[in-house]
Amino acid sequence: MIKTFKVFILVLGAWLAVAGHALASLPSDELLKEANRLYLEYKDGEALQKFELVLTFDSNNYEALYKLSLLDLRIGSRFSDETQRLQFLTSARDYAQKALSVNANGADAHYAMAAALNNLSLMSGVKERLVNMKLVKAHLDKALALNPAHADSWQLLGRWYYKAANLNFFECTASKFISGGLPVGASNYKAIQSLNRSIEYNPSNISSYYDLAIIYRDMKNPVKSVEVLEKAIMLQLVTSDDLELSRRCKALLHNLGKTAA
Repeated sequence: MIKTFKVFILVLGAWLAVAGHALASLPSDELLKEANRLYLEYKDGEALQKFELVLTFDSNNYEALYKLSLLDLRIGSRFSDETQRLQFLTSARDYAQKALSVNANGADAHYAMAAALNNLSLMSGVKERLVNMKLVKAHLDKALALNPAHADSWQLLGRWYYKAANLNFFECTASKFISGGLPVGASNYKAIQSLNRSIEYNPSNISSYYDLAIIYRDMKNPVKSVEVLEKAIMLQLVTSDDLELSRRCKALLHNLGKTAA
C-alpha cells in the first residue's frame, strides 16, 4: 500500500511538472503570436513591448530576442538625437548577443548582430569602425552559410562590399593596423552581385533597389541606375520608411534624367 502511494505521488508530481510547464508556456505563445502580428504590421513600438513581455515568461526565447534586436534597429535609426539613437543601437547589439547565446546557429541572430554592429560603426571613430567592419563580415558570412536565401544579409553584404571597396585614405591606412586586416576581395562588382541576390530573394524591398541605384550612379553608369530606379518606384509602399525611400528614388531618377539629357 505504501509502495503504491509512493508511485502515485511520483506520477502526480511528474504530471504537475509537465502541466505546469505547458500552462506557463501559454501566455508566452499567445504573446508571441500577437507580437509577430504587430511586427508584420510595422507597429514597431507595440511589437517591442509585446516581445519584451514574452521574455518575462521565457527569457531565452530566441525569436523574441532577435526580433527585439531588429526592432531596436528600426526604431533607433529614426532618431536624429545621437544619445537616443545610441541607446537603441546598443540595446539591439545586446539582444542579438543574447539571441546568439541561445542559438549560435541562428541566421537571423547573426544578421541582427551584423546590422547592429554596422549601425554602431556609423557613430564610431575610424579604428572602432574598421574593427566592427571585420566582425560584420564574419556574421554575414555565417548568416548566409546558414541561410543562403537571407535577403537582408545579402543587402547588408552588398553595402559592406561597397564600403570596403571605397575606403578613404585614412581608413585604408588604419586598416593595416587591425589584427589580420580587413577581409580582401571587396569590390563594387561584388556589391552589385550581393544586392541583386537580395532583390532576387525579396523583390519588394525598395531599399535594396535604392542601394543598387546609388552604386551604379557612383560607377558612372546612369543607364543601369535609371533601370533600377524605374523598377523601384513601381513597388507597393508599406511603411513611412518605404515612402521616404520612394521619394529619394524619384529625386535621384529626376537628377539622372537631367544628367543623361
